Amino acid sequence: EEMQLPALKGKGKPIDVQVPKSMTLKVVEAAPGAAGNTAQGRTEKPAVLETGAEIMVPMFIKEGEEIKVDTDDRKYLGRAT
Repeated sequence: EEMQLPALKGKGKPIDVQVPKSMTLKVVEAAPGAAGNTAQGRTEKPAVLETGAEIMVPMFIKEGEEIKVDTDDRKYLGRAT
């Protein structure tokens, strides 16, 4: 999906792009959370987003869900509403 971002220009050419602090992205790949993992201290699992980025998400997140991601730290912020 295309997104328009504000760009800072110098001499008519873009020199910087301002990315939003957070974005809503779809999880396209996530292993199922196994029962008992939280009892062993494991509370996160890797997930691949629609952009191709891989981040750690809570065990309850499933493929197809939309989540909010911090674009600076590339961290899970919560489920999209």
